[in-house]
Amino acid sequence: MNVTVRIPDDFARRLGSGDLGRKALEALALQEYRAGRLTVSGLSDVLGYTTQDDLDGFLIANGITAPLADDQPDRDLATRFRAFRAGKTRGPTD
Repeated sequence: MNVTVRIPDDFARRLGSGDLGRKALEALALQEYRAGRLTVSGLSDVLGYTTQDDLDGFLIANGITAPLADDQPDRDLATRFRAFRAGKTRGPTD
């Protein structure tokens, strides 16, 4: 789905350079995660993270020091599987 958002020019300048679409997606996904409407694995999927380290780095950078444990066991397996398929690991036990 594509969404068009009008941002006032002065606010856009304060947001700085970079991918504003990505910033908006991250902000929305993080808000939904904090509200409990998005699981850890859902957050990882929405943001396209293929490793647990990437997701943990994102969470820590946004003030979340420990992920919610709502789906911890399957999240690790799903994250490892995505990383393996993306070629970012040597094997399923990495």
